[in-house]
Amino acid sequence: MTAKTSPSWMTRFWAVVRYEILWNIRKKKFIGMIIFAFVFATLSLTLPVILTNVNGQPLDQNPDYVITSGAGIGGIALFLFAVVTVMNSISGEFESGTIVPLLTKPVSRTMVFLGKLFAAFIILLSAYFVLFLYMTIGGTVIFGPQNNLHLVPLVLLGNVLSTFVWIAIVLAIGSISKSSMIAALGAFGIFIALSISASIVSVFSDQMGVLTYVPGGGATGYIKSLPSQASGLPGLAVSTGTDGIGASLITYILHPSAEVTFSRMIPPFDKIYSEPISVVASRSIAVAIVYMLAFLFIAWYFFKRAQILE
Repeated sequence: MTAKTSPSWMTRFWAVVRYEILWNIRKKKFIGMIIFAFVFATLSLTLPVILTNVNGQPLDQNPDYVITSGAGIGGIALFLFAVVTVMNSISGEFESGTIVPLLTKPVSRTMVFLGKLFAAFIILLSAYFVLFLYMTIGGTVIFGPQNNLHLVPLVLLGNVLSTFVWIAIVLAIGSISKSSMIAALGAFGIFIALSISASIVSVFSDQMGVLTYVPGGGATGYIKSLPSQASGLPGLAVSTGTDGIGASLITYILHPSAEVTFSRMIPPFDKIYSEPISVVASRSIAVAIVYMLAFLFIAWYFFKRAQILE
């Protein structure tokens, strides 16, 4: 008789990845998030056309639209993508009882955790790729030939890294609580608390620098030597938080010597401090990586030691 050979580590790992991907794409809330993202992206493309037609004015060509729009994925969209992608990844296994048959397979908990994490990466990368492709084609058709399209993949990867900060937070809460509802509500609470705190600090405090070390949008600075994208602002807005990694990288590549000035968020925009865009971009990446690794470790630790039969 010939001895049976067990599947290789890679074979087992990819089985977990496929399992997680199929489970994710069948979830109604994930499909709904994709639809919402495309609707929002379509509105961002068509609203300028509608408004100019209503006002009887020609639509101005904007060769930088695609590279500055970020596929229409702002901070709230990054957060929502994180929640709908992984809120059930670990906690849902315990709630439905599927963790028992899953771990009867020749896979370790660490392999399951890494497989789920890699599946989330593939899902996000695919969803963002389609969105960026859609915005690139739409932006070219509506706003004319676009500049610096070779930098679009950098924005895409920056958005994936920004999203993974929230993914790590959601996974950590879900692993500790074993509840998808608590994972979602806990993450929402953190997101809202940080957003409100950032607004208060930006308006009433001179300590805006502390916002650069927390997840989310962080502090908002301005490059006064570059034109603003909205009226009433002193220059091009730059976000220092983990949600603005893609935009900060692009700004640094296009304007490496730019200086970001931080001011109170109310007129007359009194200056508090300034720093190079290189510092803003590199720090946001470093902070994102630290938070991501810390919360992923917490998620793995509690998943590794969780009791299955309770």
